[in-house]
Amino acid sequence: MAETRDSADLAATMYDGGREAVPASGASAAIKGENAGPGGIPIDIRVTSERIDAGAVTSVLAGSGAVGALVTFTGYCRDEGGRLKALELEHYPGMAERQIEKIAREAVTRWPILGCAAIHRYGLIAPGEEIVLVACSSAHRGAAFEAASFLMDFMKTSAPFWKREHLVDGTIGGWVETKDTDDAATDRWHRL
Repeated sequence: MAETRDSADLAATMYDGGREAVPASGASAAIKGENAGPGGIPIDIRVTSERIDAGAVTSVLAGSGAVGALVTFTGYCRDEGGRLKALELEHYPGMAERQIEKIAREAVTRWPILGCAAIHRYGLIAPGEEIVLVACSSAHRGAAFEAASFLMDFMKTSAPFWKREHLVDGTIGGWVETKDTDDAATDRWHRL
């Protein structure tokens, strides 16, 4: 008898590019996997509906004796003054991961990075929950800061994600547009 899959299982597979999802807490497996950047630098790219375990990700990135700096950025869902019940994030499965990987590979070629991670969530995210984690390790802090900033700026404007607000009063807002400040942050990297 053929095995059947329920719609939730199929949806999860669809959103994770047709492969089994790597749990957000499974950073060590993902970062040592096939996603290696130029020079074999480990790159951990994930789009997931699961909560992000920043501690697991950073412990893997900081695990090398060559690491002198580890910079992380975690973006959280705000409650927008108590009016927001949840933020809905959608993405283009497969394309989102490829675009984030492309950005991460460019960061690895621009700075002497020893490892990086970019994990972005989708689905309904409640205020106080993390949306995105970017982490870069290097021998020195300057490269780690610059690479993490570069990666986050381009993820914000180039990765195919869409978000809309679900309000406490039960209404659902329209899809949120990219801000001019996000575009300006990305534009500065073209001049450097």
